Amino acid sequence: MMFSPSFAGLALLAAAPAMAQDASPRAGPLPTPDAASDPSPICTDRPTKANVACTVPKGDVQIEADLANWTQLSVAGAQTDTLLYTNPTAKIGIGTHTDLEINLAPHETVRSRDASGGVATLGGVGDLYLRLKQRLTADSARTQVSVIPYVKAPTARAGIGNREWEGGTIVAANVPLPEGFTLTVGPEVDILADGDRSGRHHASLTMLANLSHPVGRKVTMYGELWTAQNLDPAGHVHQYSLDLAVTYLISPSWQIDVGGNAGLNTATPGAQLYLGLSTRF
Repeated sequence: MMFSPSFAGLALLAAAPAMAQDASPRAGPLPTPDAASDPSPICTDRPTKANVACTVPKGDVQIEADLANWTQLSVAGAQTDTLLYTNPTAKIGIGTHTDLEINLAPHETVRSRDASGGVATLGGVGDLYLRLKQRLTADSARTQVSVIPYVKAPTARAGIGNREWEGGTIVAANVPLPEGFTLTVGPEVDILADGDRSGRHHASLTMLANLSHPVGRKVTMYGELWTAQNLDPAGHVHQYSLDLAVTYLISPSWQIDVGGNAGLNTATPGAQLYLGLSTRF
């Protein structure tokens, strides 16, 4: 899952681990590509903000989408609500350990209410995100690590996006723990446009810790702490959130998820709720 493009100047989001833990690439060695008699379950970068190290198998296509996504941010008496009407990410396996990922929200609505009660509403397409995920570890490695460089193209209108090119690099590391738990960490460095629209850019640093655990063979629970430190010269923005989610594996190639994020300070969206669906073919 990705943040609404309205918050792209504050942080990227991404999405997160989502699968049953049995035969999970996050829990230990990856299954070999030839083990087609019992296909491994779909492995997705959702439902939370974390990413997983696994990539889409070569030649396969995977779709991971918000069916609905609502975010609310309140600052100094003003409130902004962002609603995504689907938010699909398409992934194509282009190598044994490599996939190409494209994300674009076809339509979103941003509704802003200022402190005096005035309301403004904007609608339109979101920004375009292009990512390349490269897994760095062997199939047999217990801890799995990938690197994910990305670029954001400013396809959204002003007020939905910031009309600026931006990008960054994410590291996804999945570490198996005792009792079936998996720890996912995701350090990230983003290069974001300055808020004063001067044409200059600055760094934003993101870190998260995600703990997941299966409940039976089809359900997985997730808890996550996330922070982003936006070093804009006009004023640093520090964000923190607590994220919870659950996935249900309908079949090895179909998964649904639901989750919610709670902001832990006023600079972070106070609430984000979403429902998602993923499939591989």
